[in-house]
Amino acid sequence: MKALQHFTTITKHKILVMKECFRVGLYRQGLLHDLSKYSPTEFLVGCKYYQGTRSPNNAEREERGYSSAWLHHKGRNKHHYEYWIDYGAEGERMLTGMKMPVRYVVEMFLDRIAASKVYKGDAYRDSDPLEYYLGGKAGDMMHPETRALLEKLLYMLAERGEEQTYCYVREKVLKRRRRHSGYVSRQS
Repeated sequence: MKALQHFTTITKHKILVMKECFRVGLYRQGLLHDLSKYSPTEFLVGCKYYQGTRSPNNAEREERGYSSAWLHHKGRNKHHYEYWIDYGAEGERMLTGMKMPVRYVVEMFLDRIAASKVYKGDAYRDSDPLEYYLGGKAGDMMHPETRALLEKLLYMLAERGEEQTYCYVREKVLKRRRRHSGYVSRQS
């Protein structure tokens, strides 16, 4: 088992997400992000399947046909759209994606940035989270409004960079103002 390497990777990721959350004013979410990864259910599986270049959940899924760590993780972390899958509210008997609260969509966006930074290292580019998203399977079960906001932020990041995108997130998405030297100012 590669416990130290896995611990280092998930801690690096958690700290990156925390810093990104702090930049947009999501302090509580930054502190609490991904704590379930340290639980035995997720941590031990992560150690067993650790590779250092991608999520151990993918390796567990390939070997077992499912990922017990992922099933545990998505059920405890509201920043994953899979947490929000339920039966339709209008008496529909099919599973569907529920609209996520905006603060969790933002955390999901920041989580994707941090994961890309961890796995890409110095080769990271602002377009990497978008490329990963477009190459993945996310979407069919995501609520259309949740998907629209996530994609808007991913494209904005790829085209305009972090500073402009984070400013947009603070001011337009989360509707927060930055405090400077005792006064509140709107950034443009």
